[in-house]
Amino acid sequence: MLKGFFNVPAPVNEPVKSYAPGSPERKELQAMLAELRSKEVDVPMYIGSEEVRTGNKHPMSPPHDHQHILGYFHEGDASHVEQAINAALGAKEAWENLAWEQRAAIFIKAAELIAGPYRAKINAATMLGQSKNAFQAEIDSACEIIDFLSFNVKYMTEIYSQQPPVSGGGVWNRVEQRPLEGFVFALTPFNFTAIAGNLPASAAMMGNTIVWKPAYTQIYSANILMEVFKEAGVPDGVINLIYVDGPVAGEVIFKHPDFAGIHFTGSTGVFQHIWKTIGENINSYKSYPRIVGETGGKDFVVAHKSADAKAVATGLVRGAFEFQGQKCSAASRAYIPSNLWEDVKKYMLEDLASMKMGGTEDFTNFVNAVIDEKAFDKISGYIARAKEAEGVEVIAGGNFDKSKGYFIEPTVLVVQDPMYTTMQEEIFGPVLTIYVYDAENFEQTLELVDQTSPYALTGAIFSQDRYAIELATTKLRNAAGNFYINDKPTGAVVGQQPFGGARASGTNDKAGSMINLLRWVSPRTIKETFVSPKDYRYPFLGEDKK
Repeated sequence: MLKGFFNVPAPVNEPVKSYAPGSPERKELQAMLAELRSKEVDVPMYIGSEEVRTGNKHPMSPPHDHQHILGYFHEGDASHVEQAINAALGAKEAWENLAWEQRAAIFIKAAELIAGPYRAKINAATMLGQSKNAFQAEIDSACEIIDFLSFNVKYMTEIYSQQPPVSGGGVWNRVEQRPLEGFVFALTPFNFTAIAGNLPASAAMMGNTIVWKPAYTQIYSANILMEVFKEAGVPDGVINLIYVDGPVAGEVIFKHPDFAGIHFTGSTGVFQHIWKTIGENINSYKSYPRIVGETGGKDFVVAHKSADAKAVATGLVRGAFEFQGQKCSAASRAYIPSNLWEDVKKYMLEDLASMKMGGTEDFTNFVNAVIDEKAFDKISGYIARAKEAEGVEVIAGGNFDKSKGYFIEPTVLVVQDPMYTTMQEEIFGPVLTIYVYDAENFEQTLELVDQTSPYALTGAIFSQDRYAIELATTKLRNAAGNFYINDKPTGAVVGQQPFGGARASGTNDKAGSMINLLRWVSPRTIKETFVSPKDYRYPFLGEDKK
């Protein structure tokens, strides 16, 4: 066991600030929002020690105010992917040989920087660039990334401290956890700044070097994360941030012999294509690449006839419409018993009537804009088709407008067919579809929930009947990697509810746990014999005495 393993600061989940009227954090954040809106930034790629500006500049705008320019980022091409790979490989030897506590110190410092001087800036960037309200930004780009960095340091030390029992008999067995041989590709989504930071940082913490490609719609806040990493002391070449079209990056990365693994969050279709491509190129790699991905969901809420109708309604409204439903865990389909439906409906409609929609700079807005025009067109298309479909009733919302921002009202559909399209397909927007079932058909409804969607990310059961809770927990054991009882199916917390699902939702490697970090190391067992044998003969070879 190495010195100092148990001297690492014990992580505690970062407290969530309220941003209530008159609070100091609210005033600081409002001032930062005004400051960032007042200027245009020029965002380079970060490759090795260089800030790379190609001149191929793309604008960055708030989704809720798409005519306003926050700045420009410089798009790269295949040559920059090669440059980033070479920088990662060039930095690898020094980084993986750096003492673990030195790597730990860098990421602990990054967490402290975000908790302190960068908190308002990273939150404001997420609010402007991704159209998150103050609370959604706080729990994401401040608290969750702080937790990822802090808890992962603790998990890292626990992994390194795991050693075989003392062998005795002149032999010493030990385990060395090596970084992967090659570079790791981090492909990150728009919807969580914390995920965008964690995917490269968790693998880097374990001694790997990274090529990081964020979603274009998250580059504005990704640039702030890179500022933090550099100020915290991440050496040049350890995390290389590039802005390149996905197929262009994949064409270079997935054919490179030193490709060692991918840390991914995004769509199921993209992930399956990546997996297929890696398989087709498997003979060209030095090692079998680690494939770690979280891909999406069609997350459910099931209410039992014993449930509290008000609690169900609150869980649905929050679970479906926070951050405009653009969470992999968002409540997207719900199964409500007939005896509760009228009350649940009443409470939901009351809540939705009180919700305001608009820009994130107005702290009275609960709902903001969806991420871009492509998402707007996809989501509004589902709503338009639902309006024309037989057996589908739009009981709330249903309107949308992209003249100023990509705004879609929180929309609730009630369907007669539990296999209707919006009960099965991931929409990734503020659309909740409800099927009202006969209150006496609870067990059959659980089977329906399990079989309706290919995904298995999150789900929730609302019930006051412990037998019903146990039945749902058992019947739906493979339907959700994160399962909630009497709560909405969103809000996983690092260290408490590590996040990930199976089936079409990903590899279930649980971001925010030791399980995930174990994917970024390759163990080597070492046996040392202190006094080596000098005779090949074993005792059994002796002759019996006559």
